[in-house]
Amino acid sequence: MDWLTVFLTDLHASYPALWHGFSITLKVLLFATVGGIFIGTLLALMRLSSSKVLNLFAQSYVNLFRSIPLLLVLMWFYFAVPFIYTGVTGKYLTIDTALVSSIVAFMLFEAAYFAEIVRAGIQSIPKGQSAAALALGMNYGQSMRFIILPQAFRKMTPLLLQQSIILFQDSTMVYAIGLLDFFRTNYVRGDLMSLLTQYILFAGLVYFTVSMLATFLVKKLQQRLRV
Repeated sequence: MDWLTVFLTDLHASYPALWHGFSITLKVLLFATVGGIFIGTLLALMRLSSSKVLNLFAQSYVNLFRSIPLLLVLMWFYFAVPFIYTGVTGKYLTIDTALVSSIVAFMLFEAAYFAEIVRAGIQSIPKGQSAAALALGMNYGQSMRFIILPQAFRKMTPLLLQQSIILFQDSTMVYAIGLLDFFRTNYVRGDLMSLLTQYILFAGLVYFTVSMLATFLVKKLQQRLRV
C-alpha cells in the first residue's frame, strides 16, 4: 500500500493547485452556460421568426455546430480568437488565450444545442396564450418576454441543466489546447508513471461524483416543477 500513502500525501500537498484547476473548470462552465443559453435563445427566436433570412441563418448555425466535433471547434478558436482580437482592437490578447478561447468555443458550440431546447420549450406553450397577449395590446416582443419565455424556461430548466452537466464533462477537452483545468492539473501531477493511473482514476471519480450529484438534483427539480 505504499503507492496509496504516496498518492494521499501528494494529493494533500497538491490541494491548492487542484482547487485552482477546478476553479478554471467552473469558469468555463459558468460563462459557457450563461452565454450559450443567451445566444441559444436568440437563435431559437430566429428559428421561429417569420423572416426567412433569420430562419435560414439560425438553422445553418445550428446544423453547422451540431455537425462538427467539439475538439475541432476548440482548436479553431484557439487560433482564431487572438487573431480576431488583434485585428479588431489592434492590441495583443494579454489574458490567458487558452481560457478565453475555451469559453468562446464552448459558448458558441453549446448555443446550437441550447437553441433546440429553447425552441422546443417555446413551441410547447399553447398558441392561444400568444393570441391572448396580442389581444391585450402586447406586441410580439412583450408577449415573448412576459408571457411565453417565463413559462417556457420553467418547463425546459431541467433540460438546460442536463446539457450543462454534459458541458461540464466535455470541458476536459480543453486539455488539448493546454488549459490548466482540473483534469490537466490532476494529470500533470503524475510524474511517476507508476502513479499515473491513480491520478486519472481520481479525476474520473471527481467528475463522476459531481455529475451524479448534479443529475440527482436536476431530477428533484424536475419533479418539483412538474408538481
